[in-house]
Amino acid sequence: MEQKKALKRYVDTKTVNRKLDELIKLPIYSISDEALRRYESGYFEAKCAGSKERITKAKDVIPGGVQHNLAFNYPFPLVFTSAKGHTLTDIDGNEYYDFLQAGGPTVLGSNPDAVRSKVMELLDECGPSTGLFHEYEYKLGAKIAECVSSVDMFRMYTSGTEACMVASRVARLATKNKFIVKMGGAYHGWSDQLAYGIRIPGTKGLQSPGIPGYNFKRTREFFPNDLSSLERTLRLNSLHGGTAAVFIEPLGPESGTRPLDFDFNKGVRELCDKYGTLLVFDEVVTGFRVGMGGAQGYFEVTPDLTVFGKVIAGGYPGAGGLGGKREYMKFLGAGLDGGGKKALSGGTLAANPLSCAAGYHTLCEMERTDACTKANDMGDYLTDGLNKLIDKRGLPFVAYNVGSICHLDTLGTMHYSINWGKLWQLPGILKATSARKAEMEHIGAAYMAEGLVTLAGNRLYTNATYTKEDIDDVLARFDRVFEQVEIKG
Repeated sequence: MEQKKALKRYVDTKTVNRKLDELIKLPIYSISDEALRRYESGYFEAKCAGSKERITKAKDVIPGGVQHNLAFNYPFPLVFTSAKGHTLTDIDGNEYYDFLQAGGPTVLGSNPDAVRSKVMELLDECGPSTGLFHEYEYKLGAKIAECVSSVDMFRMYTSGTEACMVASRVARLATKNKFIVKMGGAYHGWSDQLAYGIRIPGTKGLQSPGIPGYNFKRTREFFPNDLSSLERTLRLNSLHGGTAAVFIEPLGPESGTRPLDFDFNKGVRELCDKYGTLLVFDEVVTGFRVGMGGAQGYFEVTPDLTVFGKVIAGGYPGAGGLGGKREYMKFLGAGLDGGGKKALSGGTLAANPLSCAAGYHTLCEMERTDACTKANDMGDYLTDGLNKLIDKRGLPFVAYNVGSICHLDTLGTMHYSINWGKLWQLPGILKATSARKAEMEHIGAAYMAEGLVTLAGNRLYTNATYTKEDIDDVLARFDRVFEQVEIKG
């Protein structure tokens, strides 16, 4: 019942995917060159001098000048010094609406008092890490198990990437099968084995320079929303050692850039059962954002293993974990615990007291304040407003959302796919996606200059601190950008 309350509607996937199909056939619509130059000189050069100076110095010691992929923006990254609620402030004193939300974990908003006070208590008592057991490890695990029905046991790591790596090892030990299958375009971290078919379905290892091809020998991908594609892959794998696990993001690749039909996850569950394969839900983004029971609670699908991240440390460092059924989690027994083979895993700072305390109190506060429902309602309100602006301006843009996970696709860059039976199309696809990626940076810069921090210019997360009055102001800012859009060829 809570899930249905927290998330009041689901995206019309057929309509959205049809519009995205049409978008990539059209010429590029983006911020005009003249408007971009005005933003460059009138905002970034005139009002962000402190950021430019510090980023220039940072490039001497940090490759590219920033440590995180999400921190880059055109024409140069900005330096942020304050985050509170849904507001960010840069080093020059400029304020912004925060729709990046640290990549998604801050459903309560940035730096909530209720969590910070508990973290400060812990720092006063024991410091951030001891390398030994702390009671918050149990409290966090028990809270996650209480909220997510498929989780009997939980083990903490320091990132979603680590949790995905471990899930693969557990699945192989549990099933004695060899292959890992993932949905094309989905992101399950940047480990050698799973950095396959990322961003765009069909890319295989093209998006993963530096990783030898043999690392992908037992990794396969299937096309989103295509159960026949998945079954063909599972059937073929069954002839060569079987499939240990199918990994999916339950909303679709990259948090729904190609949204999945409502019943798709149930179909995947049935195929996993048919072929003796574990189903792994990657809920790094959806876990405790779609609702307290995750996307699996909303879709009423029970995975065997669930990967967590983002919010389970409340926005503090060290956010990653794996939960699941007891019969599979037994392969993660630590130390001298007996009971047979164990999946190799570790992490000096995994499950440190600070991360566990922050995560536990964040989840408790989210539950107490009904934060998911508030954030999801604001996502609905924002998306409805964006669609009205798109219609008013006669633009081909596509805005849709699943609760507080909002997409504003102006270019369709990630809606392309590669068919290896038609390799002659590859040069054209690579050229088109490169051109559209550049324009994503340009329109993202326009949003930033209007005081809107987004994820790569096409994804926005709302949180529980937003109000309709805030969103109305946000929509007025988006409209100023849309007014300056032109066809660029």
